[in-house]
Amino acid sequence: MGSAIISIRNLGKRYRLGAGLGHDTLRDHLTHAARSLASSFRRNGAAAGADNAEQLTEIWALKEVSSDVHQGEVVGIIGRNGAGKSTLLKILSQITEPTEGEIRIRGRVSSLLEVGTGFHPELTGRENVFLNGAILGMTRQEIKRKFDEIVAFAEVEKFLDTPVKRYSSGMYVRLAFAVAAHLEPEILLVDEVLAVGDAAFQAKSLAKMGDVALRQGRTVVFVSHNLTAVQRLCGKGIYLEQGRIKESGSITKVLDAYQRSFERAALSLDSNHVKPGEARFVGWELVDNSVEEKHSCHTRGVAVFVLTLISRLELTDAIIGLALWNLQGIWFWPATVWTTVNRMFMFQRGN
Repeated sequence: MGSAIISIRNLGKRYRLGAGLGHDTLRDHLTHAARSLASSFRRNGAAAGADNAEQLTEIWALKEVSSDVHQGEVVGIIGRNGAGKSTLLKILSQITEPTEGEIRIRGRVSSLLEVGTGFHPELTGRENVFLNGAILGMTRQEIKRKFDEIVAFAEVEKFLDTPVKRYSSGMYVRLAFAVAAHLEPEILLVDEVLAVGDAAFQAKSLAKMGDVALRQGRTVVFVSHNLTAVQRLCGKGIYLEQGRIKESGSITKVLDAYQRSFERAALSLDSNHVKPGEARFVGWELVDNSVEEKHSCHTRGVAVFVLTLISRLELTDAIIGLALWNLQGIWFWPATVWTTVNRMFMFQRGN
């Protein structure tokens, strides 16, 4: 594969909580200056150095992150809340600067990180389309060529000449995504913002991102908690945990690592509630599976589970509670079964 269109090397982002809050944007700098000026009127010269003694807390939102993204790849970034996903996209979008490390980006970047990113609330939808295009470096002629396609995709024809401050959040995100996806950026960065739209629009947006990557050869970096969408759309994944890369590579491998982290957490939680002498669930796996991985099922047929329990007492009967979650973390198959230990049972989904 050729040279990377996005190259990330030893990237780190540190935030200081309390008085040491970092100032990344012009607004941050102005706010800090105003607060400092106000504070100077409230304290005497003898107390001027008091703030210097205040204890500061540092948090590394990202630490030692390195990765390459190549042209035409669709990369899904996953992880729990606070893992650093959105921070990484903000750095790639050049909204905020890294504390350490470097990034190199070749090509025009379009980003959609929150509802109405780059929109001016007082301008109409029509005006904001041209404003966003200009920010992305598009000529007026290029924007006009794509304008009708953008409006049709966003489904806001009736409100095109209405100030966007009167738009609902769904209308906002539809128009913002339509602009970001249709103005032919080399790189498209999308955060969880698509969750604002309805199911039909989410499906259309995911299809558009796939089209941007597969047919147009452009690069998409997608942050989402919708693991089903990530699995369907992405070929490569990055799993962040506490600001560091826990796993990267094929999306199947990354999603499996992410799923195992929940399993470990569940087993740890169960262990903390076990009293001496009681039975304890210690593991599970699938047998007669079509894939080598013990904890993934890719079949629509019968799946056989083996549950492993240990106990210091002899068990004659046991109550086994079974619940299944899908990749989105939705509990969709609860069941409680009374059975006898060391016998085989087939579980069937109830109504």
